[in-house]
Amino acid sequence: MDGEMVQGLSPVQVVALVGVLGVGAQWLAWRFRLPAIVLMLGIGLLVGPVFGLFLPDRDLGPIYRPLIAVAVAIILFEGGLTLDYSRLGDARAPVQRLVYLGAPLGWALSALVLWLAVGLSWQAAAVFGGVMVVTGPTVIAPMLRQARLRARPAQILQWEAIVNDPIGVLIAVLVLEVVLVLETGLSVGAAAWVIGSGIGFAALLGWAAGRFMALAFTRAWVPEYMKVPVLFVGVIAVFAATDSVLHETGLLAVTIMGMVLANSRLSSYAELHRFKEHATILLVSGVFVLMAASLDFATLGELTWRAALFVIFTVALARPLQVLIPLIGTSLPLNERWLIALTGPRGVVMIAVSGLFGDKLVEAGIADGATLAPLAFIIVLSTVVIHGFTLAPLARRLGLSGPERPGLLLVGGSPFAVSLAQALEKAGVGTLIADTNRQHLTRARQEGIPTYYGDILGETAEHQVEFIAYPAVLAASDNDAYNTLVATDLGPDLGREAVWQISRERDHARHALPAQLGGQRLEGRPTFASVNQRLADGWTLRSTRLTEEYDLDDWRSERPGAEPLVIVSKAGALRFVTEDTAVTAGAGDWITAFLPPEQSRTAPQPQIAAEAAETAREQREKAESGS
Repeated sequence: MDGEMVQGLSPVQVVALVGVLGVGAQWLAWRFRLPAIVLMLGIGLLVGPVFGLFLPDRDLGPIYRPLIAVAVAIILFEGGLTLDYSRLGDARAPVQRLVYLGAPLGWALSALVLWLAVGLSWQAAAVFGGVMVVTGPTVIAPMLRQARLRARPAQILQWEAIVNDPIGVLIAVLVLEVVLVLETGLSVGAAAWVIGSGIGFAALLGWAAGRFMALAFTRAWVPEYMKVPVLFVGVIAVFAATDSVLHETGLLAVTIMGMVLANSRLSSYAELHRFKEHATILLVSGVFVLMAASLDFATLGELTWRAALFVIFTVALARPLQVLIPLIGTSLPLNERWLIALTGPRGVVMIAVSGLFGDKLVEAGIADGATLAPLAFIIVLSTVVIHGFTLAPLARRLGLSGPERPGLLLVGGSPFAVSLAQALEKAGVGTLIADTNRQHLTRARQEGIPTYYGDILGETAEHQVEFIAYPAVLAASDNDAYNTLVATDLGPDLGREAVWQISRERDHARHALPAQLGGQRLEGRPTFASVNQRLADGWTLRSTRLTEEYDLDDWRSERPGAEPLVIVSKAGALRFVTEDTAVTAGAGDWITAFLPPEQSRTAPQPQIAAEAAETAREQREKAESGS
């Protein structure tokens, strides 16, 4: 349908529609485990060039391009906020290689492919080759979550994407300025001064703004409730100031600003970063839908079979060489190198920047600059589809994905935790017991249960614990305040529906916690002392699998007095029985429950019972002394 035949929407209607469509596409992608960018681009095409419901240039007018530019700047700033050097660990050397060597090599290889395979002029190929360095952090992150990739290759892919985003744009800016200089006849000295001063100003202002914000936040010059608004305004101001000196260097400035803040050890860093994540989801959704809606099918139709050749050479040749050559001589295992080499989805920055740079090339008299936006669309869509559907199988094939069945992280090394881990092992659920007291982990080690000695919230744990293998948590230590801290801290990342907590020893009104703190409470609100006392009294934790012939009613009739604690579905999903959920289980599901002494099929182990009794006694004495 021709867009001119449809009544245009008002800017307010466009913003509302784009928000609903973008966020809706992300929700559908989460619900059905699909690449979100594919849905967002598809929806944008449908409402834009296909049905003509709205066209950004028509309905938003002159504010359309500036809105996209500001949105990309905020997205890159949020990416910079994730670049905390202390979290790199043993991924530092590979990331440095991929940035210092991989980015220039990727530009050269991509420019060659565009020149030889696609037939672009050397000017357009050189500019677009710089943009091709960008691998899309906003696309990589959801792919990594979906593929359940192990920590080190996931870190390398994410850091490479974030750092190379502004570097790729910077390369493209430099080449674009050189091309424009050659086309306009500006002297080499004048061009070098314009480019050098613009980049230097951007780097200096980004660093200074980051340092000033960190100082202002640390010294309480800004009240807590104003930190996020001040930060937003600061990002936009830095972007605008640097962009006025040399176009697109604002992206470099805001990324540096985010990196400086990420490494400043701010007490409110987690809250700032979490808010930026939420804002980025909204902005990414909007940008993808808008950019897809603005595509012109006539320009897409001009692309020939060379576009397919471009995708093939990029995915199968340029990207692998860009990774494998710089990583020669590193200690990174070969399977991790190949996984990184065969994973390179492109994202929002490429689409946004390509359209802008293409327009500038056309204005300078380079006609094939108009093909940059369609080519960007094709490579983004192709790489997201290819990597979105192949990353998880490839990771499994290379032995770099988490276990098929999700595990449980148990915080606190009590006899109860050991017994629960042993019962869940029978149901095929892997467990990890973490405790800050080494002695509490002795029994778990003796039983062959994986353990972690240290604070599970510490930075060391981020490098040594494969959190991706443990998407569910039970905070069950002898310290109620620590349980609450763990559940509150991990809840936003894992989802509050996947974080549980042993209840408080006393549940009077004056000890009650606000609803936003802690994790979900278990059925009957068992306490640390009560669950360990049960083990001391001869109760046991046992897992039983239901079948078509042996259902939940049969299980209940055979085990009067049994109290279900955990349900593990046949698909591997784990959930604790809480006060708000009924006990439901079908064929193929496992039920892990407390069985009373008379129902236990095996005699209780005297050593476990003695340790549990001692643990329960110590906790009761601690509670009484604190009352």
